[in-house]
Amino acid sequence: MGFGQGLSGLNAASQNLDVIGNNIANSGTVGFKAGTATFADVYANSRVGLGVQLAGINQRFSAGTVSISGNMFDMAIDGEKGLFRLVDGSGAVLYSRNGQFFANQDNYIVNAQGQTLTGYPPGGVGMAPVPLKVPVGNIPPRATSSASVTVGLDANEPPIPATSQAESLGQITLRDTDGNDATYYFRMSDEGDLSWTDVSGAPATPPADGVYSDPADPAVTVTLAGGQLASGALGDVDGYAAYSPAVTAVPFDPSNPESYTHFMPMSVYDSLGNEHQLTQYFVKRAGTTGTASEWDVYYRLDGAPLDVPAGGGPVSMTYDSAGRLTSAPQVNLTFNSPGGTDSPAQALNIAIDYQGSTQFGGEFSNNFVVDGYPTGQYASISVEADGTLVANYTNDRTQVVGTVVLANFNNVQGLKPVGGNAWVQTGSSGQPILGQPGSNGLATLRGQSVEESNVDVSQELVNMIIAQRTYQANAQTIKTQDQVMQTLISMR
Repeated sequence: MGFGQGLSGLNAASQNLDVIGNNIANSGTVGFKAGTATFADVYANSRVGLGVQLAGINQRFSAGTVSISGNMFDMAIDGEKGLFRLVDGSGAVLYSRNGQFFANQDNYIVNAQGQTLTGYPPGGVGMAPVPLKVPVGNIPPRATSSASVTVGLDANEPPIPATSQAESLGQITLRDTDGNDATYYFRMSDEGDLSWTDVSGAPATPPADGVYSDPADPAVTVTLAGGQLASGALGDVDGYAAYSPAVTAVPFDPSNPESYTHFMPMSVYDSLGNEHQLTQYFVKRAGTTGTASEWDVYYRLDGAPLDVPAGGGPVSMTYDSAGRLTSAPQVNLTFNSPGGTDSPAQALNIAIDYQGSTQFGGEFSNNFVVDGYPTGQYASISVEADGTLVANYTNDRTQVVGTVVLANFNNVQGLKPVGGNAWVQTGSSGQPILGQPGSNGLATLRGQSVEESNVDVSQELVNMIIAQRTYQANAQTIKTQDQVMQTLISMR
């Protein structure tokens, strides 16, 4: 037995303790992968082994625990396969599992070492990766172009007259029991009460109480008592003309609630993102037939009439006796100068679809969906499971700004660690296999989270005890060899 075996054992145990110590030291390092020292025996044509040598240090690329960090730029690789692809200031490509990122002074997403995260540009999955950058400009506005409006109009609302009408006295010719015919004029209240007049409408003495017959058909009779109808129906008498009260037209005026039945405001946006109030006024009209109801709709944008329809309306809407819309459901509106001279926006053209609107005997209801939105400032960024980076804006809109790319290698053990939680490609690792998270076996991402170290401290402490005992045992072999040699030297 020589000193070489014991010395190699001491060296191996010492190197093993170095690896274990490094693991424990980095137990709190985000994305750190624990290493394991592997050893091989040494023979060199000797029947007795010449000791041990360090064959290599393998890193365990098993996934660590994912914990929430709350930082909007942080991201964790939720699985074993995949590494972030980074580029440093010199253009060198590195790979890491540490997902602690932030935006630098140039708005690029970088880590603490200043290395820039790379990914696919918007709509360019599969293209060459590029540095990912946080958007800082406003998202462009979108002018309103369409609206889906569903209204439930109240069928029991009284019509609002569009034209004036003079009073028309009721008229009827009756024959008394003596066979005398006389023509009478009257007014009739909504409750059916009669008030008798002369041909000019001045009050007159009502017909005497009694039974009267139809001059054209004596079998038809009515009975009057106290100037009111006691039996029969005046409308059954030939030559009856109904009473029509005077009607005063109520012209539409947005400032006069009596001139419209219902109104519905909604926000729309012009090409510059300015918000405008588009108000629809629904006016019930007297139907021209007994089976249809008619409504007029007027439009005002910020209180001003539209250019189409001319003057802001009206547009006629009709409903059948079942309350279904029978007129054309789509109405096209145009306002040529929505922003005025101070904010000259493009003409605002909106197609409103009233499909599904009804008229029933219930309270007015409305619902609408309008496209278009104002400009918005960048507010935050979020990471989807598939690596999509989504920018969020103050107008509640979102925009894809890129997709994080992940790399995998046929031999991850062939990667060379260079410190700073990073590895570089080597000939042993093979070329990187790039892809979108969640595809081709790659892990997915979790936003606002980080992957903790995969070091098992308990196991490392046990390994340390074993390495310590190994070191002591090798030291003992050297001590024994020394005693043997001392015995030989002491022989006479």
